[in-house]
Amino acid sequence: MLPFSLLYGLIIIIRNYLFDQNFLKAGTFNLPLICIGNLSVGGTGKSPMVEYLLHMFRGKYRVATISRGYKRKTKGYALANDTTTALEIGDEPMQFYLKFPEVAVAVGEERMEAVPQLLHDKPGTEVIILDDAFQHRWIKAGLNIVLTEYSNLFTRDFFLPTGDLRDQRRSYRRAQVIFVTKCPAEFTEADHEKIVKEINPVKGQHIFFTAMAYGIPYHITNHVQRKIQATDEVLLVCGIANPLPLKNYIMQNAKTYYDHMYPDHHIFTIDDLNDINSKFIQMQAEEKVIVTTEKDAVRLIKFDKQISDMPLYVLPVKHHILFNQGQQFQNVVLSFINTFTGRN
Repeated sequence: MLPFSLLYGLIIIIRNYLFDQNFLKAGTFNLPLICIGNLSVGGTGKSPMVEYLLHMFRGKYRVATISRGYKRKTKGYALANDTTTALEIGDEPMQFYLKFPEVAVAVGEERMEAVPQLLHDKPGTEVIILDDAFQHRWIKAGLNIVLTEYSNLFTRDFFLPTGDLRDQRRSYRRAQVIFVTKCPAEFTEADHEKIVKEINPVKGQHIFFTAMAYGIPYHITNHVQRKIQATDEVLLVCGIANPLPLKNYIMQNAKTYYDHMYPDHHIFTIDDLNDINSKFIQMQAEEKVIVTTEKDAVRLIKFDKQISDMPLYVLPVKHHILFNQGQQFQNVVLSFINTFTGRN
């Protein structure tokens, strides 16, 4: 596959050169645009990072998000409302809308077109978060946050399809903030220094490190919480890019676990649900439970009548910023926003 990677890389290099030299021009807007992205395909934790910011801004600013709406069944711009489904806007935007009903959640493949439409629909918007838009260079964000996974650092990667890179490694220089995500529990200061040296941040660039923090699972329909017990047998059902950290967490906290894996962003059918239920019934333990992710839950909730009686629980996840640097990150973000708003 190396020749295809070299061809793909050449195309990306030429495209970036045209933008860097202003032969292709990115549009700007006079309000805070925060871009969350990565340099590779796969799960680096972009959605939990968007949610981290939404929690940070709650009660402070009128916020909106714009996503592409990956694998949705519609095209063009759309603004989420009470009748919207994950099929119409995609699973991650639907997750944002359900968890943050006060946030304007929009989708649109062309962000330069989506931003004006969103501002027309929500004229009081003060901050826009662009989800997975770092490679979408037709729009220029004021604050770029790039995520790279601890076990698959962009510094050690190569272009698709040989590797996972969808952008040049040197593109990290365009970011103001870099996050190394999904660090292991035994991550040390020495590990921190080693990776910082490897990434070699440019002047003024901030690097933070996170671990994934899992919350208490809640039932998919009635939201009653239930902790995973050491005596439980767990059937893990998920369709996400990188389920390994989740598998490790379940394995550490349950007696036994089985998994029922699907492709990333899989659209569940009634046959899938029957397969899941059949596998669960075959589990012999008295204490057993089905666990899924929040991303998968928004694609399963359409079967509300069928799943209401199933012990199907959703496991929330969020970023935990290591080395007590959470406030430092917040200061970086709020300082950026205040350059537009004039707030202290």
